[in-house]
Amino acid sequence: MTSFALRTASPAKTRAEAVVVGVVPGEGGRKGTARLAPGGEDVAKAYGRRFSPLLASLGLSGKPGEVAKVPTNGAIASPLLVLVGLGADPDPLAVRRAAGAAARAVTNSASVALALPADTPELLRAALEGYRLGGYTFTRYKSGSSGSAPAEIVVLSPVARRKDSISAFDEAQFVVDAVVTARDWVNTPPGDLTPALFADEIVAATKRVAGVTAKVYDEAQLAELGCGGILGVGAGSDAPPRLVELDYRPKGATTHLALVGKGITFDSGGLTIKPAASMPTMKEDMAGAAAVVQAVLTAARLKLPVRITAIAALAENMVGGASFRPGDVLTTYDGTTVEITNTDAEGRLVLADALGRAVKRKPDLIVDIATLTAHMSLALGDKMCAVMGDDAIVEQVLAAAVAGGEEAWPMPIPEHMEERIRTSRIADLSQHDWIRWGGGLFAGAFLREFTGGLPWAHLDIAGPAFNKGGPAGHWTSGATGYGVATLVELARSLADRPED
Repeated sequence: MTSFALRTASPAKTRAEAVVVGVVPGEGGRKGTARLAPGGEDVAKAYGRRFSPLLASLGLSGKPGEVAKVPTNGAIASPLLVLVGLGADPDPLAVRRAAGAAARAVTNSASVALALPADTPELLRAALEGYRLGGYTFTRYKSGSSGSAPAEIVVLSPVARRKDSISAFDEAQFVVDAVVTARDWVNTPPGDLTPALFADEIVAATKRVAGVTAKVYDEAQLAELGCGGILGVGAGSDAPPRLVELDYRPKGATTHLALVGKGITFDSGGLTIKPAASMPTMKEDMAGAAAVVQAVLTAARLKLPVRITAIAALAENMVGGASFRPGDVLTTYDGTTVEITNTDAEGRLVLADALGRAVKRKPDLIVDIATLTAHMSLALGDKMCAVMGDDAIVEQVLAAAVAGGEEAWPMPIPEHMEERIRTSRIADLSQHDWIRWGGGLFAGAFLREFTGGLPWAHLDIAGPAFNKGGPAGHWTSGATGYGVATLVELARSLADRPED
């Protein structure tokens, strides 16, 4: 079990087995010109005149992702010095990424001290979060694993004794725990996390957090409710769908936030079947549901004074004799009829029902999050989330993403998308229209139809939810847990909002 500490100690005097310091680009950003970042000054002082030649000999430029390990030979109390590149602007995101890279570089050290820029609560929080997330591993199915977690991680900060720093440090651990659990859920093989099993996991997690209640609806209850979207998507699987609703109602809360998450535990594409090469990572399609569940549980752990309803729509999109078909018409929870043209555009259908359930609660705002469209990955890449919806809510979400250390970008819902979603000749809405251009915007316009006119934002995390490449910064390969931190920060901002 790893322990975590926040101290004001000098990095040159700490007896941790490894000390991590940052470097930033020097003149011209050339190799060998890196200079020490704030936080590591005492290390340079301890080395004296030897330090600049040491940096030059390592060929460091200070760019993000650089890592070098140096035996100290008694120059400082710790036997190992780890230097990590921060880039020219060591803001919280840069610190988070550098700490993550350091975590993978430091192996088999019983204790690690982080002497990265940490003179504000935001920076020290970034150092802790980055190190813990960068060192994440998913070993549940490994018969053996190499290396071990440090027994102690210490963040060194000149503001360590301030109350706001201590609060930020403690709260960061709740957020990291939530992101780690979300990663674990998304990384779990889909056969071991069917809709029913995922619902069980959510209920079990809820029981460990005071103040949150859970209600699970099975397929029979979903039929009684009229949730035709979820039932249609789940019809082809022998693992029936579920809808899970969580409620957090703290005393004194004046704002009600509804969070809605897409929880497709595996997406084959249905009858509009995916190419074989696209399927191995389709366990990731429930990342939105994982994010909303962990966000509300974290808000409760932090005792944020904001009411939160979280709704997770869980289904498995499979091929079977009972699969829904292109040409079918489904009736959603609010009575809207939808013509199906592409069974691989299933996420918007389960969200339609879940959004309808959220509207019924009459919240002040609704935010949904989903691995929804490849279009947004094409537009923004695999690390950036798309945010669309009402301008004011979009701005709040973007600000929350910055605070949470996640990247997001606003996208529009043009007026002409209203025409495209209404091209069906036999139903109220068309689910999909096979026009290549603007498919992610089409999906946003479609979802907006189910928000009841309430303030709303949609987060498309098809790109950043799952890292298909190698580790980078605080992201490891596989599930990233994207969205948890942003949603927690959104809830925090609403809790801090002054009353009208």
